[in-house]
Amino acid sequence: MTKNQPFFTHDRASDTFMPTPVSNGPWDPNSLHGRVVIGLLAHVIEQRHGSDDFVPARLTVDMFRLPNITTPIEVRSKQIRDGLRIRVVEAEFFSGGISMARASCQLLRKTENAPGNVWSPPNWDAPKPADIPKPTDPRLGMNGKWTTRPIVGHMGSLGPRRLWMSEVRELVEGIPMSPFVHVATGADFASPFANAGDQGLGYINSDVTLYLHRLPVTPWVGFEVVNHHATDGVAIGECWLYDEQGPIGTSTVAALAQRKPMAKPPPP
Repeated sequence: MTKNQPFFTHDRASDTFMPTPVSNGPWDPNSLHGRVVIGLLAHVIEQRHGSDDFVPARLTVDMFRLPNITTPIEVRSKQIRDGLRIRVVEAEFFSGGISMARASCQLLRKTENAPGNVWSPPNWDAPKPADIPKPTDPRLGMNGKWTTRPIVGHMGSLGPRRLWMSEVRELVEGIPMSPFVHVATGADFASPFANAGDQGLGYINSDVTLYLHRLPVTPWVGFEVVNHHATDGVAIGECWLYDEQGPIGTSTVAALAQRKPMAKPPPP
């Protein structure tokens, strides 16, 4: 990781996390970005309940309040099931003693693939991040919250959209992002990438579900928009996820229409 300011500091004595100014979101400068809420829940789940023998195959985070950026965060977790092959963990995100978000994570034990051949979509034909020029407009990386390499289209374009994303900060100060925390922190990007249109982003997501059949092994995560539909102000969006070696999973979101759309970034 770089020496950029992390998203949180950790008070070990009280086991609370303090947001830093860079953790703010696009809808309200005084509230946390959904991506860091998801990332912190993933971090705590992995730190307390993770194991090299298990893959965090599904992480669902419900976000029902916007946490204030000036308030310390407490994350409480509990193990619901610890079987030989399946482990289920729940975690809850508290800001100022009030529940703001809740996560459920299913971890599956690694084993051998079943015999036989099963059809799956082909790998995307995307250039490597190193072969794509760095964009010059800082808004394409949310002003330093991440770094991107656009491949096809851009947020709000009416057509295929693909890009690479990589984190540039530690989530928690002094702790390098693990592969799981890296992809979990980025998973929220499926909402603006899939749900933005030609008049900007008019939907705010209320959840994220991340499915992984393996963890990323490179620092870049690829996003490919594969779905957006909306009716009566309720939208869903979905992205397929990749690393530089191939597919790793999906990120799906539910979202609500916002009256004041967030401006879209310019084309790369």
